[in-house]
Amino acid sequence: MEPIVTDAPEAHRYEIRDGDRMLGLAAYERRGDTVVFTHTEVDPDAGQSGLGSTLVRAALDDVRSRGGSVIPRCTFVRGWIERHPEYADLVTDPDQ
Repeated sequence: MEPIVTDAPEAHRYEIRDGDRMLGLAAYERRGDTVVFTHTEVDPDAGQSGLGSTLVRAALDDVRSRGGSVIPRCTFVRGWIERHPEYADLVTDPDQ
């Protein structure tokens, strides 16, 4: 089964799951249309590489589809955006 990324707003995070098993999460705080990513983690025993990248790409694509912006306080998300400059337009002023 292919892992699926979903927004879990009640838990303030995006989750990547394989069926019922959660493989990772990207925690956030919402400030209106801005999503502040605070922490990302992926199960090291998941046995799949690239889960963090899949998670972050899907989360950022979701923010983009909603017309939002991001503040990448999480170092993983910040580094991922730096390596994928096509997502840099989503980043807003971190002093907001």
